[in-house]
Amino acid sequence: MNSRILEPGQIQTLAQRAIPRIRLPDRDTLFARRADRFEALAAASPIGAYLRLQAAVARAQHAALADFPGALPTPAQRSAAQAHRMPPMPAAAWPRAPQWRDALTAIGRAVAGLADRPEEVARLGERIAALPAGEAETQADRLLGARDGAVDTAAAPLLMAALQVHWTAAASRLVADDVQPLDVPGLCPLCGTPPVASIVRAQAPYRGYRYLHCALCACEWHLVRVQCSQCGASGKDVAYRSLVPEDDTGEAGGALDQAVRAETCEQCRSYRKIVYQEKDPGVDPVADDLASLALDLLLAEHGYARASGHPLLWQAEADGAR
Repeated sequence: MNSRILEPGQIQTLAQRAIPRIRLPDRDTLFARRADRFEALAAASPIGAYLRLQAAVARAQHAALADFPGALPTPAQRSAAQAHRMPPMPAAAWPRAPQWRDALTAIGRAVAGLADRPEEVARLGERIAALPAGEAETQADRLLGARDGAVDTAAAPLLMAALQVHWTAAASRLVADDVQPLDVPGLCPLCGTPPVASIVRAQAPYRGYRYLHCALCACEWHLVRVQCSQCGASGKDVAYRSLVPEDDTGEAGGALDQAVRAETCEQCRSYRKIVYQEKDPGVDPVADDLASLALDLLLAEHGYARASGHPLLWQAEADGAR
């Protein structure tokens, strides 16, 4: 039987047909699973109290999402976005439903009502729960427009948590086959936001494939492995680093070290975390990225910069980039 050798372009075309390109969030499980993951990670973490706080935020997000309608882009908006290869609900320009502020109030109350929390955390929750509508909208515009210097960094994580509810509600109502990847692979095809991290899935039909995870709407889009999600470099320029060196079997130390690594690039000297479901079925790109801050510190010492920030962790401009 004759066999035909495929050219690289033909291989890529076949892969695009076979691999699910888009994975949309499941509104029934996304934040509930994230809350469970934060709790599990907190048990063995030196920042356990902070991770338990984030678990409470995720539970409030889950409750808020249950009643959130999730407005969809109109057919005309979707058509125009596809024609121009643009996201159909761009973070900085898509109209926000006022219900996102109800989610913000609920998140603030959940934080204020936590047991055994520092007094400043309680005050922050109370302030967020009572934030005037105009101020909330102004801060949301600044966050989504990446205007770091004008951002209320203390309130930003809770504001972002509420905005995640708004965008996830819409993303969860779309159909994956109707979402077209952008020409810029490092931006979310739905809202144009950079990914927080990437995940290698372990369940069919996504098994073995790497997906970038949007920091805002939780949409996931496929990107081939061993490729920088920031500049597109591949091969020898891309490396994988963890806190614990690999032993002779190729395995790293603890469970978190095995499931979470940093994908570094020598071309742009940036990195993003990558998490592996085959190593730990419970991994979550948002939770595991936040729980592995020690890896960020290690990479900073070696001259690497985060390709994009974490949606639930903001720093004042004088303290460094987000």
